[in-house]
Amino acid sequence: MSAASSAMLLAHFQQPHSPAPAEALAEDPAPAVELDAKDILAAAERFPWAVAAPGERHWPDGGDFLDVALSTVRPEEREGYIERLEAFVEQHRARLEEMLRTHGPGSKPASHGRYALIGQPETLVIVERMESAPFLLRGQWEKELETVFLDDLEFVWGPRIRLSR
Repeated sequence: MSAASSAMLLAHFQQPHSPAPAEALAEDPAPAVELDAKDILAAAERFPWAVAAPGERHWPDGGDFLDVALSTVRPEEREGYIERLEAFVEQHRARLEEMLRTHGPGSKPASHGRYALIGQPETLVIVERMESAPFLLRGQWEKELETVFLDDLEFVWGPRIRLSR
């Protein structure tokens, strides 16, 4: 038993030196890929079956909603994010079409002033984030925006995890 312990100890000391924490921190990390909100919005607008026409949208500029949603895209998710968003939208086409039809501008629920985000191109990013990072999205949203908009969208989208109270 003692010989096996001695052999393991010797093997440990013969392993190559790993950098000390200070040395590891001194290495320059790769710069984070920046997300360009204009490019992402342009990508979202390429799906006319998922967004309302510009004249029918509640907000001509939903930048605040988009900024909050994009703030939840982790650095390791940023490279290729537009392609992942496009794949998400295509994957959920039927669900997005139904959401726009039943709760978007011109629908009976929307006529009561609810579901204002549905039909906005920013909503495609928001629902993608609901699926990818629901807790992070909810936390950021609660810090910066009225939760009623997210609650309504969450109700219609029906994510896997219900985060509203």
